[in-house]
Parts: sequence; C-alpha cells; structure tokens
Amino acid sequence: MAKGRPRFSTRGKFVQTFTPQKTRTYESEVAMMAKAAMGASRPLQTALEAFIHLTFPIPQSYSKKRAEACLNSSERHLKRPDADNVAKAIIDGMSQIVFVNDSQIVSLHIHKAYGEIAKAEILVREA
Repeated sequence: MAKGRPRFSTRGKFVQTFTPQKTRTYESEVAMMAKAAMGASRPLQTALEAFIHLTFPIPQSYSKKRAEACLNSSERHLKRPDADNVAKAIIDGMSQIVFVNDSQIVSLHIHKAYGEIAKAEILVREA
C-alpha cells in the first residue's frame, strides 16, 4: 500500500496535519512484521542498503494469455501504486525497529512485479 498524502484540518486559527488512517494501519502492520523479524536485536545504527521487492496480484479481468505474460515478466506492473510511495510507507513502518532513522539508508532498490500473491519482501543490510 502506498503512503497517503498528509491531510490538513483547521482547529480555530491553527492548522493540524495528520496521516490518513489507512496509512497508519499499514505502517503498524509493517512494524509488527519488522519486530517479529528482528526478534531481540537492537536497531541498526550504521549506513544501510534496502532492497524492496513488491509483488502485485494479476487483475482478474486479464485474459489467460495476458496473465501468463505478467507471470513471465514480459508485461510489467506500470500501474499505481507508485514504487516510491510504497517504499516510503514500508520504511516509515520499520523506523525505530530495524534502524534508528531512515536517513541511514544510503541505497534503496525497489522492484515491482506481478505474481500469484500480493506481498512485499524486504532486505536491509549494512552498506
């Protein structure tokens, strides 16, 4: 899921900024999975590389021939959500669990593809 744009509301003379509920829910799911993956390990504090492989389901409206093209990568996932917005939500969800701050990520690799099951596979390692 892509990170939603911040929303604004006014409270009297003040403007309040907030993150949409769907984004907060997704980031908390990512955080829960990150905690499970990290176990008792402490957050990393060095320069990091992140590799994110996003798999999206093939739309049911696609023909068998087109679905096969999606699975063998001759047809690429060019639709929304944008890869950078999904990566943003994932990285924000992992912050303070896998690493101290997302500014530690010096190299980011994102790949979008079609597959049988929707999933996100993440690898974070020291650079």
